Amino acid sequence: MQLPDILKVVSKRLYSKGFRAIVVGGSIRDYFLKLPIKDYDIEVFGLDSIDKLEEILREYGKVNLVGKSFGVLKFTHKGETYDFSCPRIERKISKGHRGFRVTCLKNATFKEASLRRDFTINSMGFDIEKREFLDPFSGRVDMQNRLLKHINTNSFIEDPLRVYRAIQFSARFNYTLSRTTFKLCQEMIRDNLLEELPQQRVYMEFQKLLLKAQKPSIGFNLMQELGILRYFPELNLDTLPALDIMSRYRIGDNRRDLTLSFAILCSNLKLETAKSFLYRLTNEHKFIDSVLIYIKYHNLLDKFYNRKLDRDIRKLSTKIDIKEFILFEKILNLDRVSNKIDWLERRARELQVYNTPLKPLLRGQDLIDLGLEPSKDFRRLLKVVFKAQLDGKVSTYSEAIGLLKKILII
Repeated sequence: MQLPDILKVVSKRLYSKGFRAIVVGGSIRDYFLKLPIKDYDIEVFGLDSIDKLEEILREYGKVNLVGKSFGVLKFTHKGETYDFSCPRIERKISKGHRGFRVTCLKNATFKEASLRRDFTINSMGFDIEKREFLDPFSGRVDMQNRLLKHINTNSFIEDPLRVYRAIQFSARFNYTLSRTTFKLCQEMIRDNLLEELPQQRVYMEFQKLLLKAQKPSIGFNLMQELGILRYFPELNLDTLPALDIMSRYRIGDNRRDLTLSFAILCSNLKLETAKSFLYRLTNEHKFIDSVLIYIKYHNLLDKFYNRKLDRDIRKLSTKIDIKEFILFEKILNLDRVSNKIDWLERRARELQVYNTPLKPLLRGQDLIDLGLEPSKDFRRLLKVVFKAQLDGKVSTYSEAIGLLKKILII
């Protein structure tokens, strides 16, 4: 396994002090899945205090202490950040994902430390000095069998978010939940354990499902089987085939990809219903508005098509990227072009608003250049001219100036 050089350097330094550095978690899983490794987590054994680890890491870069109370240090070297931690025990002392007391375990074995992890596929490690893989719970066997299995029931139920993680991992890797894990997740849902989860943590798991899974439908169908959709009664799973098609049109721009995905997921809901669902996941107002605009104009498309007014298309271009809206409609039509979609694309191209909004022919500076003094009336004048643009009554700068002069004379 190839590692960044700084991790090898730090590992040797730790080893010289009697400590053992092991790469753990998702980076090992992704290595065997032949996926790009974006994050490295390193667990350091032999520590009785996180302070000693902090002291050594500061010799090589910056250390962020934001997670220190959880037994985690964020180490940054040449712009890259790595998570370092110690084997630890987390005891539940109160409700919520912060309701834990963390203690470093100096003499813990790798197997003992791995008991706190969620699934066997995330419990593997790589000893940096010995250059060997560690797999105490047969995670590789489960990967070969495409099986998602939890490790320890007691630690699993302490963080209910793991139910959502089970869903998005199953969808991302097309794995099947083991019978025992499936049953445990069902019991946690029935016992209302998920109700204590913070909104933002749930939203992050939705994001991973929608941005990383090749078939998000697997995750939503699993939600239905487990009973988790009782928290989201608005959702209608008829959109799942389109949601799977959307995965082929991701471009790596998370906000754009997530906007389209949520718009597709909510496309068969009424606007207020979709809004209610989205606000239970996040309070990002601008993002929610960007999703709802797709749904709003999806519901108006038949009306636009029946009227076939250029004004509708010009105005639409000022509200939404028509190119993206057409892609959205095409995906909802299961990757097929309909008469409505064909008409909208063809006419938007002819009107030159296919992938750019209609731009005002006049701005405030143009009024000043005509000798007008800046005033509150500027807004009204520009609005009148732009309305004429939308209606197709003016299409050039000279025509806009001519209209403006007529208005001023009147």
